Amino acid sequence: MKLLVCISQTPDTTANISFKDNDTAFNPDGVQFIMNPYDEWYALVRALELKEAVGGTVTVLNVGPSTNDAVIRKGLAIGADDAVRIDAEAVSADFVAFQIAEYAKDKGYDAIFMGKETIDFNGAIVPSMVAEYLDLPFVSQAQHMDVEGNTATLKRDIEGGVEVLSVDFPFVISAAKDLAEQRIPSMKGIMMSRRKPLNVVPAVDFVNPVEVVHFAKPPAKSEVKMIDPDNMDELVNLLHNEAKVI
Repeated sequence: MKLLVCISQTPDTTANISFKDNDTAFNPDGVQFIMNPYDEWYALVRALELKEAVGGTVTVLNVGPSTNDAVIRKGLAIGADDAVRIDAEAVSADFVAFQIAEYAKDKGYDAIFMGKETIDFNGAIVPSMVAEYLDLPFVSQAQHMDVEGNTATLKRDIEGGVEVLSVDFPFVISAAKDLAEQRIPSMKGIMMSRRKPLNVVPAVDFVNPVEVVHFAKPPAKSEVKMIDPDNMDELVNLLHNEAKVI
């Protein structure tokens, strides 16, 4: 089975975020970057489990500059067979989806795995865009996956219950929590990753329909307010008019 796992580089959750160029661009200075957890812990590991069960290959793909190579190599250390980097800045979700689809369209992948979203933009739209560009079935936020022959059975939480779906390969899947268990790269895996191929390919021309106008941080949290336990009127007023939770 030939599997493609699309991975993103995101800031570490503890990073201090700032912007530059009149707040129109993210400022990467001093930021520690990691592989997007939904891509790493669930999408990549589940693809590796599928390869181990039925045979085949796993390729990781990233759209980004050469500064992303360390994150890509981590994917190889975890167990991917090879890697591809589309050499371009990820300027929008549509741009990234188009680049992935253009690369994958003639490669004969049986399944394309992605995390349900990135932890920086939380858009959750690239997987569905890729499926649309490739005219493939799409299952979002999968939490369990069984494979029998050419058919996969997937489960995901919905409001009030669990949805079970059946889909034939090939398809696109976005991975949510519980689809797989996190794997830590071994020393052997780290050493072997240095010898695995990382192929760099140029981006395909694309007219980007989206332009970033402005970034802004959310309002700073206010200081903690201590309310006398006997002053319930003030507590109710704050919860209603400031916190707006009642």
